[in-house]
Amino acid sequence: MADGVASKTAGRDGGIVIEDDWPGYSLDLFTYPEHYCGDLESVYIPHGVIMDRTERLARNIMEDIGDHDIVVLCVLKGGYKFCADLVEFIKALSRNSNRSLLMRVDFIRLKSYLNDHSTEDLHILGGEDLSVLTGKNVLIVEAIVDTGKTMNTLLKHVETFKPKMIKVAGLLVKRVPNGVGSLPDYVGFEIPNRFVVGYALDYNEYFRDLNHICVISEQGKMKYKV
Repeated sequence: MADGVASKTAGRDGGIVIEDDWPGYSLDLFTYPEHYCGDLESVYIPHGVIMDRTERLARNIMEDIGDHDIVVLCVLKGGYKFCADLVEFIKALSRNSNRSLLMRVDFIRLKSYLNDHSTEDLHILGGEDLSVLTGKNVLIVEAIVDTGKTMNTLLKHVETFKPKMIKVAGLLVKRVPNGVGSLPDYVGFEIPNRFVVGYALDYNEYFRDLNHICVISEQGKMKYKV
């Protein structure tokens, strides 16, 4: 990224820190679906940068828990792209090294957003019976962590099934004033408190088809508001 955009990192897996004044890249520099013309402010994190960072996280995960069996718990819907790419990078590393990581992938869906606001009403769908996690090493893969309340609720739910170990990989951690949760063990990017879409992150089910992570415009918020 450009000078000053990612000027520091918070430890090996603390994430690339994007500063508050980073405006993003001009939309004219990238391609994106024409049907979102006017709905976006900028390209915040280009797809190629996302992929490179995800590959680095995969290597860090292999170094930490390689030679173990793990259950990857993908948090839908926003985490499906990050999870799929992370798993592919881990598989590639397993094929080309002396260490391997046997993975099983399972899914859980969380819903806590209304328009661009996180609500207290958290729904866990598809996670009523996670007995497959009992005694296993679990890697929860989430696209974005903001206040941490959702992740704390999920961790408590997963812990009831008595896994052997729980690690969390989060593509984005958002700096918010009312954050209460702990950071994921593996962080892709730490970002300011801006509402971003793309790379499977949505606004009322729109924008999941964007490859880049982008900042939604006020026009976009109004257009797709429910």
